[in-house]
Amino acid sequence: MSGDASAFWLAAPGVGEIRGERVPAPARDEVLVRTLHSGVSRGTETLVFTGRVPSSQWATMRAPFQEGDFPAPVKYGYLNVGVVEDGIPDLVGQTVFCLYPHQTRFVVPASAVTVVPPSVPAHRAVLAGTVETAVNALWDGCPQIGDRIAVVGAGMVGASVAAVAAGLPGVRVQLVDPDPSRAALAEALGVSYAAPADADGDCDLVVHASATSEGLTRALELLAPEATVVELSWYGDRQVSVPLGEFFHSRRLTVRSSQVGGIAPNRRRTYAQRLALSLDLLRDPVFDALITGRSPFASLPEVMPRLADGSLPALCHVIDYPEE
Repeated sequence: MSGDASAFWLAAPGVGEIRGERVPAPARDEVLVRTLHSGVSRGTETLVFTGRVPSSQWATMRAPFQEGDFPAPVKYGYLNVGVVEDGIPDLVGQTVFCLYPHQTRFVVPASAVTVVPPSVPAHRAVLAGTVETAVNALWDGCPQIGDRIAVVGAGMVGASVAAVAAGLPGVRVQLVDPDPSRAALAEALGVSYAAPADADGDCDLVVHASATSEGLTRALELLAPEATVVELSWYGDRQVSVPLGEFFHSRRLTVRSSQVGGIAPNRRRTYAQRLALSLDLLRDPVFDALITGRSPFASLPEVMPRLADGSLPALCHVIDYPEE
């Protein structure tokens, strides 16, 4: 089976378009997937869309099935859920997650797809890549039973961290964000909310995901002595200023980077195991609170600029594909 497909491309920074794609027949070890939904990661993808990936990070920031090069033209994206239409017989008819850009149909190696559990709705499964980032952050932060945890920044990634952390026994999780409307999100996730000035300190672990200098500074202020901030923010080409004088040394604080592209060696887990765990966690309907909007695939050239400039507020914005 082969045929034409359509894909979303960044033609130039700030300008997207739908282009035709030729889809080959799958080889013996490949599958043909028809996309049901894809997700827009408002943080990373809007940095890509606005051309703000630093040249030093072009190789590091490549998505697994990216075509083209930064800054543009480039086909980018990594939150794709579809149904297998052809290829490996045991996978045909299965709903799968794949780190593929926004495209109506595509062929990939069978090893690149992960079967979505039947109890996870396809639209919720687009969150798998973000929940995977949250799992990795908590693996890096090593929280313990009863810890006091703050998550600074209630975007898509921060909210995912809070949702996963809330499932740990006996923990206190507080979602910290200057936007008071995030209180409703925190309630839906089963955690508490605080504005930055009102957040509880003496934390055993703070996960920072606001992508601002002010957020990272406040994250450091909330730590107990000898505790750690796990830095999840990716700042693109922006410089970051934080107070590493004052209390930083006297309280023996740690800032630890976390990035989904690597797994700490002490975790002894594969990428496939981490993704499967993330999809299993998505059985919980609480994650639906992270999906804040939906648009048809054909509207992506108009939707992406609005997501990038904030005129279309979103955590995870789901793209729905036509049924064929």
